[in-house]
Amino acid sequence: MRAPRITRLDGDEHTAPGLPAPTAAGEGPGRFEAFTRHVRQLRHWRHRRWLYALAVVALLAEMAVAMVTTAVEQTPTIDEPVYVATAEVYLKERSLRYNPEHPPLGKLIVASGLVFTDARLDSEFVGSQKALGRHLLYESGNDPERLMLWARLPVIALTLLFGLVVLAFARDLTGPAGGLLALALYAFSPDVIANGSLATLDVPAAGFLLTSVWLLWRARHRPHLCLPLAGVALGAAVATKMSLLAAVPVLMLLGVLSVWHARRTPGLGPRDRVRLLAYGAAAAVGMALVAVAVVWAAYLVVDPRLRWTQPENVPDIRGMRGRVAAWLPFPEAYRDGMRIQFGFEYEIWQGFLFGRLYEGSLWYYLPAALLVKTPLGMLALWLAGAVAVLAVRRLRPAAPYVLVPAALLLAVAMNGARDLGVRYALFVPMFLAVAAAGVVVIHSRWAYAVTAVLVCFVAVSSLRTYPYYLPYSNEAFGGPSKTHLRLHDSNVDWGQDLGRLADRLHRDHPGERVWLVYKGAGVPTYYGINASDPLKAPLGEVHGLLVVSNSSAAKADGRLAALLDTSTPVDEVGHSITIHRRR
Repeated sequence: MRAPRITRLDGDEHTAPGLPAPTAAGEGPGRFEAFTRHVRQLRHWRHRRWLYALAVVALLAEMAVAMVTTAVEQTPTIDEPVYVATAEVYLKERSLRYNPEHPPLGKLIVASGLVFTDARLDSEFVGSQKALGRHLLYESGNDPERLMLWARLPVIALTLLFGLVVLAFARDLTGPAGGLLALALYAFSPDVIANGSLATLDVPAAGFLLTSVWLLWRARHRPHLCLPLAGVALGAAVATKMSLLAAVPVLMLLGVLSVWHARRTPGLGPRDRVRLLAYGAAAAVGMALVAVAVVWAAYLVVDPRLRWTQPENVPDIRGMRGRVAAWLPFPEAYRDGMRIQFGFEYEIWQGFLFGRLYEGSLWYYLPAALLVKTPLGMLALWLAGAVAVLAVRRLRPAAPYVLVPAALLLAVAMNGARDLGVRYALFVPMFLAVAAAGVVVIHSRWAYAVTAVLVCFVAVSSLRTYPYYLPYSNEAFGGPSKTHLRLHDSNVDWGQDLGRLADRLHRDHPGERVWLVYKGAGVPTYYGINASDPLKAPLGEVHGLLVVSNSSAAKADGRLAALLDTSTPVDEVGHSITIHRRR
């Protein structure tokens, strides 16, 4: 009886784990004893496969529980009402007029959950997209908790599916153990859990990009099937967030590299090499055309007639950026949205890093924020895996696929004008989880033991922050309760804890006078918080509980700074809101 054999992506065949190479007839013990041994070993191999599948299910189940719990408990973050309201407009009015600065696919994903809510939308509403979000959730008779949960569930499901992509990609590179390691790092990543539980665009965009790169890697052996699929995934990425357009040239070059690897044969002459390169370039262009078609399809799904009137807030962008926006082969709504995004880059934004409030942007902000908000064991495994990918000969071909796209996009994001959170670099934990799988090729008991300890450290660090994943920071920086001292905005306080604040005030501070400075999209009165604005009252009249969002406190100056200086912290909510007492 022949042992089952596995074909790896590199084309080599390997005997299934735990089974010896098949022996010739008549060799070794008698045929009956050999048959019995092989049956026993086959059962053992199948048992190991079941254990592996159970480990995968357990990791994804842990991640699902964390994300669903977070989705249920958190009130709308600042960006979510805009996306949810725009998705509802897509469903009810087939109009592209709201939120043009982001392509429609991510909001169509959100809309796939909203179809089950039958939400009421005021077709005569006139106002900004932020006002529309507030109107839909709090002023139209809808249940905001139900709407937000159904809007978040499709993103949660997609985040779990991207976990399978991480598993498959790492498994293709290093085998089953590496795949499980990569999935563990992905499933326990606080940043992925935090953003994967929200009706936002960052996780879908990064996950689609990772899927495209994985398919390009597989195209090294099956280019005819995988290159078009990579184009679909790439189109989905840029149809979700425009910032990922920067990766398109790199992925096209990877397409050429994959075709070269798939078609290369020994003894190619100069002409044959030129022809092969030309064929690879044509295949890469074809992949890009598929991506363009996906972007057009996303707009056509919303409005088959592509009705579009340029909004008043579209800036006149000149120079190279203006030419890029004009030349893109996308619908006019996409190009106007890109002009709006370029306009944001010309604005002066405030940032906050390690207790320092500043204007503009710092080139090292994102690496510093990732250092704070990534578990220490994960940082170590990322570094070790990246070194292994570069140093180990059989892993080195994967370096352009795993490391280069992430490095390029991180460099682009580091030059952006908005230092608002690690969500702008969520592709980093996804790609580096795959890279970290490289440590399993180091055949050493010490390496295995250290890797196991680091994974356990990651798991404990992630589980300890449950269910407050958004304000997570690692132990070297004091944990989630200290994040607000070093970072602000979507790194710690994105308006997600208004509901928890209401519960805390009703339980621990009933009947007390409340003064509130809240940075978020929720409506305090809906949750039963009857508070006054301390910034509109004389300082001498502000007595009682002074409740301040930590992002507002990070930027405090003038009156708010004076109020905080004369108040005493007495409580905190979700590590994002601090309750002070002022006498």
